[in-house]
Amino acid sequence: MSLNLDTHPSAERAQFTAASAAAKANVHIVDEHNRDKLQQVEELLVSVWGMSPHGAPIPFDLLRSISHAGCNVSAAYTPEGILCGAAVAIVSPEGSAYSLIAGVLPGIADRGVGFALKQHQRAWSLARGLETMTWTFDPLVSRNARFNLTKLGAVASEYERNFYGEMQDRINANDQSDRLVVVWPLSSARSIKCSEGLPEEVNLPEDALDQVMEYGPDSQPALLQTEGNLWCRAPQDIVALRGSNSKEAALWRTHFRVVMEDAFNSGYVASGVTRTGWYKLTPAVSTV
Repeated sequence: MSLNLDTHPSAERAQFTAASAAAKANVHIVDEHNRDKLQQVEELLVSVWGMSPHGAPIPFDLLRSISHAGCNVSAAYTPEGILCGAAVAIVSPEGSAYSLIAGVLPGIADRGVGFALKQHQRAWSLARGLETMTWTFDPLVSRNARFNLTKLGAVASEYERNFYGEMQDRINANDQSDRLVVVWPLSSARSIKCSEGLPEEVNLPEDALDQVMEYGPDSQPALLQTEGNLWCRAPQDIVALRGSNSKEAALWRTHFRVVMEDAFNSGYVASGVTRTGWYKLTPAVSTV
């Protein structure tokens, strides 16, 4: 089965940039429908997140149904035909794409496979007339935050407390599952530039540390204000911190929750993240 929606004017260009991203990452990406290979996708997701008491992150039978329904299961393969990454998206009743999960094999996170998968999903969506994609992520994982907001060009202005309840997978175990809701405007000028490998670099202003509003659980500056923007810092590696100091990790969760909710309620939007984990929060009217 397949969705029958109108192609977006940006679709052809998106297909080209998606193919370029895949070539740069040295992978081949397809919309996977093969039953046996969908089983491999389940195994890959387990290799990334592990098994929880509920089973695989997305079990094979659900992957099979998602693919059969005409929604998206993107699979990235090495030149040798080895599955190295996957992403899954469905379509909402409002006519936008909703990404359920995306992951790559451990050890290849810096090779551009994840970026290529998201660009493939972007092209897939625009080819079906879908102009936005939404998903959620843990705001304390600064690496993912930078990828979503700076490298892809998405924005976030909605904070969900304990979205899934307490999770028991390898990455999230024993922490509350607060999530930022990401909205990716697929055809915006900013997203197009990002798709072509030209994201706008986000850097903390030189004088920002002179304008500290709050300190974090580690007693270092964690909330700044400068030139009408707010800057909020996430810990460098929350996953490692959960294992080494669960008490401090829990304090970061509470601290970050309050800061982000207050900022969003005041009309700010998370529009980018620096390499050192500082979120740039801009007034919504100035976000492109």
